[in-house]
Amino acid sequence: MKLLRVLPVLLLAGCASIAPAPVEVRIPVPVPCQTPAIEVPRFATSALRPTDDLQTKVRALLAERQQHLAYETRLRAALDACR
Repeated sequence: MKLLRVLPVLLLAGCASIAPAPVEVRIPVPVPCQTPAIEVPRFATSALRPTDDLQTKVRALLAERQQHLAYETRLRAALDACR
């Protein structure tokens, strides 16, 4: 009998409590990287023939080094854009 008197009081006390405030949770969501495709350049040594003289081959190698550096810079820029 005593339980029947206490039960409504306990139920009403439960309704009087304050609901916890919603908490904002930030979750990283992966997104695909949309960078334009970088074409491989036609390097200077690809046009060399075995009969070319040494000076022509050295000039082609020096030019190809610059081409590789420029190509690497474009690749790194595309990679940094995705980070």
